[in-house]
Amino acid sequence: MSIFNIFGKKKNPEEDKQETREALQQTREHLFTRIGRAFAGKSTVDEAFLDELEEILITSDVGVETTVKIIDALNQKVSSEKYLGQQELNDRISVVIASLMPDIHEPVQQDFTLSTATKPYIVLVVGVNGVGKTTTIGKMAWHYTTQGKKVVLAAGDTFRAAAVDQLGIWKERTGAEIISHGMNTDPSSVAFDAVKYGVDNDADVVIIDTAGRLHNKVSLMNELAKMKRVVQKFKEDAPHEVVLVIDATTGQNAYEQARHFTAATQVNALAVTKLDGTARGGVVIGVSEQFNIPVKYIGLGEKAEDLKLFDKKVFVQSVFQS
Repeated sequence: MSIFNIFGKKKNPEEDKQETREALQQTREHLFTRIGRAFAGKSTVDEAFLDELEEILITSDVGVETTVKIIDALNQKVSSEKYLGQQELNDRISVVIASLMPDIHEPVQQDFTLSTATKPYIVLVVGVNGVGKTTTIGKMAWHYTTQGKKVVLAAGDTFRAAAVDQLGIWKERTGAEIISHGMNTDPSSVAFDAVKYGVDNDADVVIIDTAGRLHNKVSLMNELAKMKRVVQKFKEDAPHEVVLVIDATTGQNAYEQARHFTAATQVNALAVTKLDGTARGGVVIGVSEQFNIPVKYIGLGEKAEDLKLFDKKVFVQSVFQS
């Protein structure tokens, strides 16, 4: 694929909704279609249907704890209704799931527009190797630079040569600045210099890549805590956004990754990648609800514009509506 094919024009909201729906086709077929078959011929939500719904949600990587909450809430909503059609059932499932997923709250930005009161806006991006972390950073940089924002990238994953090189490519593609000390250097010193550069040069956004190795929990916690301390030398309230990147195709492994990283640092936003190539989109619901982390970004393809801002209403409608 040509590197120039990763770019495209900005889409309007309706185009974004349609693309989200198309990208979630496999997840919709796995969940919506199976639920429809389970409810076929019924007019009430009985115990047998709830048992089958529970199995469908769990096998779709929604997670046991979240599934139990969905079943309980749905049972309360429909237990008094004598008759219920398929569309009404889908609507109620959508409402229940949306209510369980947390909303973005400060200091995380709702979108790619930035408050002038927070400058530079500092983003720390964490996640294991292979989930699309560095690519997600590059796509975030594209969204900001296309709005005319001055972006600084910190090549803090100094243990993986490809990560440093990859950010260098995104620098060329987006026009962002990059701070890199090369391989096998102190990641915290890279973060320190990047934030200092951002402050000194009036940058709008500083995005810091981090190592993706879960070598052991103590080392991970210490490294991320150190990075947080050094950036706070320049911005006491930094980092403003700590994004955990998970790969939707990994299913239950995403829960274990979330458990490690939420123990290591204060994750306040999720980015879920590769949703266009899996039927396991239920992981978006489960990880967000179980760890009380709002989803901010979803990856629906290879192009930079395919990193979308998450809208839970659009998401549940794309999955649970015909």
